[in-house]
Amino acid sequence: MTSLFSLQGRTALITGSTQGIGLSLAVGLAQAGAQIVLNGRDEGRLLNAVSLLSDRGFRVRGSRFDVTDGAGVEAAVASLTKENCAIDVLINNAGMQHRAPLESFPADKFDQLLQTNIASVFHVSRAIAPQMISRGSGKIINIASVQTALARPGIAPYTATKGAVANLTKGMATDWARHGLQCNAIAPGYFDTPLNKALVEDSEFSAWLEKRTPAGRWGNIEELQGAAIFLASDASSFVNGHTLFVDGGITASL
Repeated sequence: MTSLFSLQGRTALITGSTQGIGLSLAVGLAQAGAQIVLNGRDEGRLLNAVSLLSDRGFRVRGSRFDVTDGAGVEAAVASLTKENCAIDVLINNAGMQHRAPLESFPADKFDQLLQTNIASVFHVSRAIAPQMISRGSGKIINIASVQTALARPGIAPYTATKGAVANLTKGMATDWARHGLQCNAIAPGYFDTPLNKALVEDSEFSAWLEKRTPAGRWGNIEELQGAAIFLASDASSFVNGHTLFVDGGITASL
């Protein structure tokens, strides 16, 4: 059975993977045997992340590009291909958050959310998919959110982008399943990450969250690794267009 979940001989590109969920997913996939390509815009952070994984004995390299720049993404993927680094698994993890009342939400931040959270998924997937299609196999995992299904005050645009991620995932599966690709999404609940720093430090919110979540706590980012390994491996060979919620039961309970 363990061979079903093995990622030996596969290469995984994870966007926005210099910290938080992306870096944790990189560790999880590396432990399952994958070679890892880390991504970020900040060269210093990227080098530090590469060193962190390399020091643990994992096979890893970095690729610095801006996921919102379509031309830059194409160039980066072309460079990896030229260096014989074919991507078997793509995890579209890069994302951002901005909180403000909807009636006064800054237009520039709305546009930035659209570019970072949804356009990036389109750009990177479109650049990687042709090589997967030509091989007749590939795994694309998009990071959605509990806000794919729920909403909270002050984050309506973020909620819109994560709903779009789930629907784009369905569209990818519809177009690409016949070529041997499996395209799915992971929707994390509330995890202790840099993106959620303000919420983690808000004792009132944390108390509310612990009562609202059936599991009674924040998630640990390592708890997302199993879902990613499953969707990246042969164990999910007939799973397509699905959004897997990893949320401690929050979307299952009123």
